[in-house]
Amino acid sequence: MRGLGKLIVVQIKLYLREPTAAFFSIFFAPLLLLLFGAIYGNKPSPFFGGRGSMDISVPSYIGLIIVTVAIIGLPIGTAAARESGVLRRFRATPLHPLAYIISDISSYLIMTIIGVALLILTGTVVFNVRFAGNALDVIAGFLLTTTAFFALGYLMAGLAPTARVAQTVGMVAAFPMMFLSGATIPYEVIPASVRTFSRFIPLTHVVTLMRGLWFGEAWSRHLTEVIVLAGILIFGTALAARLFRWE
Repeated sequence: MRGLGKLIVVQIKLYLREPTAAFFSIFFAPLLLLLFGAIYGNKPSPFFGGRGSMDISVPSYIGLIIVTVAIIGLPIGTAAARESGVLRRFRATPLHPLAYIISDISSYLIMTIIGVALLILTGTVVFNVRFAGNALDVIAGFLLTTTAFFALGYLMAGLAPTARVAQTVGMVAAFPMMFLSGATIPYEVIPASVRTFSRFIPLTHVVTLMRGLWFGEAWSRHLTEVIVLAGILIFGTALAARLFRWE
């Protein structure tokens, strides 16, 4: 356990050495919240069901943080470690290979949690964002959505031959999801024709579930989202495990 803990710390330090990845994982969503909050404020609006724009932005931006870490940061980091020979050298150490996988997942999860915590803190302190849900439900939803997208991230890392390819694929996959799922632009603002298409975007289910749980909706109202995300987690993990390469 001590060796695993040290490995997690090392992984986090390596992640933080990439300023771009650290910025987008931790600071981008809170800064975006401050920017749009300064413009629109958080006054309750009938357009948002009596909630303010920042009230709905905080749970939506959780999806933004998840996709940034899982679809951009994780595949690039894993592919770069394989390309530079880090994974091959690690396999030669006495630690079990599973220890690396656990430490890798843990480090990305910790970075995601830090980003979400800073986002919620910013929304609460600056804009008095309202929370009407159950904290345990929100945590459970967060873990489901995060691990499902991590599975996609590792699958992409397994398919990408180099870190540059992983970066390109990650950007191409992530940015349309960010803008068409309700993660950055409120779902209510998105045209109806685009909403029909966005139902097939995985991040849409993340945003819908997190917003629902944040405002106290029952899990039974989000069975579609749960089934889709659980399916991504199960099949994504199976494929990622099969395609994962140490060198």
